[in-house]
Amino acid sequence: MQRKIWSLFSLLMVGALVLAACAAPATPAPTNTPLPPTSVPPTPVPPTATPIPEPTAIPWAAPEGALVSVKADAAPTLDGVADDAAWANAPETVTEVDGGYNNYSSKVTLKSVYSGDMVYYLVTWADPTESWLRAPWEKQPDGSWKRLSDPNDKGGDNNVYYEDKLAFIWPINNSIPKFNTVGCFTACHAGENSDVKPYGNKYTAAAGETADIWHWKSIRNLNQVDDQFLDNTTYSKDTPEAGRHSDKKDSGGYADNFASKPDPNDATKTVADKTKPGFMLPLGSAKDGSPGFILDSEKVPFDDAQFVAGDRIPGIIKSTIVGDRGDIKASWKWANGKWALEFSRKLVTGSETDVQFDDLAATYYFGVAVFENAQVRHAFETGATPFVFKP
Repeated sequence: MQRKIWSLFSLLMVGALVLAACAAPATPAPTNTPLPPTSVPPTPVPPTATPIPEPTAIPWAAPEGALVSVKADAAPTLDGVADDAAWANAPETVTEVDGGYNNYSSKVTLKSVYSGDMVYYLVTWADPTESWLRAPWEKQPDGSWKRLSDPNDKGGDNNVYYEDKLAFIWPINNSIPKFNTVGCFTACHAGENSDVKPYGNKYTAAAGETADIWHWKSIRNLNQVDDQFLDNTTYSKDTPEAGRHSDKKDSGGYADNFASKPDPNDATKTVADKTKPGFMLPLGSAKDGSPGFILDSEKVPFDDAQFVAGDRIPGIIKSTIVGDRGDIKASWKWANGKWALEFSRKLVTGSETDVQFDDLAATYYFGVAVFENAQVRHAFETGATPFVFKP
C-alpha cells in the first residue's frame, strides 16, 4: 500500500516539474530606473515678416537752366578778382542778353554760393570798353564849362557819355503774374510820353505787383549795388521815374557835381548852378575826367584857375549808401574786355521792398539786363532764370 502511495506521489512530482518547465517565465521585479526630466515645449516662433523696403529717395535736381547756389565752407572775398575756392566749386549757368543799344548782345555767366546768413553772386560778361566818362565837365576855349552829353539824347536816353550797368529784377512774393515765363516783359518800358522819355517807362500792371531791382552802376555806386524796387506807378511830371524807386536810405549815395547859387525865391537857400562844377579832385589828379567820379571824402572846392581849355572834371560825387538802399555789398573789375562783378546780400533782409530768400527749398526767378554805356537801352534776357539753393 505504501508502495502505491509513493508511486502516485512520484508521478505527481514529475507532472509538476513538467508543468513548471512549460510555464511562462516569472515577471522580473521592477527596478527604480529614474524617469527623464519633463521637458518644456519650446515657445513657437512666429514666421519672419517680409521686410517692407524703404521708399526710394528722389535725388535732388535743379530746374533746367537754373542758377544753383551751393553751400560754401568759406565765403568768397568781394574784390572783383573771383579767384576764391568757393567760386571754383560753384556750378555756372549762362544767360544770353540781346537787344541793347547798337544791337549789343552778350552772354552773362552766373555763379552763386551761400554761407551763414548770406548769399553771394559772381557775374561776368563781355564788354569791349570800360565806360567811365559819365557826363563829365569840360572847359571850353572861351573859359566856360560844358557838361558833355549825347547829342541825340532827347530825354533820359544818353548812349555816349554814360556808364556800364547791370540789373537783376526779382518779383516779390510771386506778386507778378507770369513772371516765371515772361520775365522782365511783365513790366517792360511802355512807349507813352515819347516826347519826354523816348524809351518809355517801367512799371507793373496792377497794384500789389512789386519787384526787387538790383541795379549796379559802374560809376555812381561805391562798393555796393543800388537796391531799388518796382511798383505800378505810371509816368507823370511828379513821378518822372514812373514805377522805379530807390529803397530808403539814411545817408550817402551819389549826386551831380554842380556848383550852387542863391535861390532867387529864398535868399536863405541855394539851388544848383548847372553852368559849372562845384568840386574837383585833389590837386595833382588827372584832368581827363578819370576815374569818372569824385569821392565825397576827397572832394575839393572848385578852382577854375587850375584848368585850361580841354581839361575835364568828373560829373559825379559819391559816397557809401547807408540804409536799406545800400544793403548789397559789391566789388568789380574790368579787364581784357570783360566785367567781373561780385556782390552779396543777406538771405533775409526784412525789408518789404526786397525779395526774401526765407525758404531754401523754394524756386525763385529773376531777369537780367546789361547796359553797355547806355542809360536805358539795355540788352535783356528773354524769359526768366530759376534760382535755387542746393541742400
